[in-house]
Amino acid sequence: MNLVLITAAACITLIGLFPIVLHRVYRAPRRVETTTPESLSLPFSQQYLPGPKGKRLYSWLIPGEQYLCTVILVHGWGANAQMMLPLARSFHQAGMSVLLYDARNHGKSDRDSFSSLPRFAEDLGCAIEWAKQRDPSQKIVVFGHSIGAAAAMLAASHRTDIDLVIGLSGFAHPNLVMNRHLDRPWLPKVLTPLIINYIQWVIGYRFEEIAPMNRIRHIRCPVLLVHGTEDAVVPISDMHLIKQNALSENPVQLIEIEGAGHNSVKQFQQHASDLVDWVREHLNRETV
Repeated sequence: MNLVLITAAACITLIGLFPIVLHRVYRAPRRVETTTPESLSLPFSQQYLPGPKGKRLYSWLIPGEQYLCTVILVHGWGANAQMMLPLARSFHQAGMSVLLYDARNHGKSDRDSFSSLPRFAEDLGCAIEWAKQRDPSQKIVVFGHSIGAAAAMLAASHRTDIDLVIGLSGFAHPNLVMNRHLDRPWLPKVLTPLIINYIQWVIGYRFEEIAPMNRIRHIRCPVLLVHGTEDAVVPISDMHLIKQNALSENPVQLIEIEGAGHNSVKQFQQHASDLVDWVREHLNRETV
């Protein structure tokens, strides 16, 4: 009898701890910026953008001089605006304005209960609204890394005010990400669907609804996907999965970066001119 009671008590304890443990495991680590665009001799202003539910999003605006476009850079999970700063310089040198910001729970932005792909997309939407209010004539280019790339595609699948999308090291489906992350010898396989279902319940969306490989069919603007051949976090096959699901009338263009991993910023920067050229080409095409 005592053994039954002890077992029951242990099960109840585990069930009670399950959500707490998951929230801690999947909480985005907060890393605050240690530098500014000034370190790259870039002119900038810093401000807090109005975010969802009254939250504030810390941001840098690097004003351009030539092109009537704003490139909005979206960092990845646990990163901040500083991670995207090396890529910002190339767009600024091409005369484009660049807006970098921290998502909620990241960098110097306000804290919220949790982070998720839909919330990354919500924050991006607020950044777009701010940029459009600043200058309604501006074209909007969204350039995201990892979950930032997924957020860019999710936002573009619902909005008509995004003119171009660039996705760097983006994943094809949250299920693929979760299955890779949960593929541990010590973790019972039976827990994987439980964890995935719980996360879907918390964020309020089924993964099928927000997966980039599904949302790509609803994007009407040009999309460029960039991926490193040595990405061990999100394999390059994810990029090809997204492309395979794109509509034939809106083909997705690809750039493979030989030897680059998931966060190989220096190697990404070496190919920044290709990204700038792609943006120029498509913006010029629209103005002809």
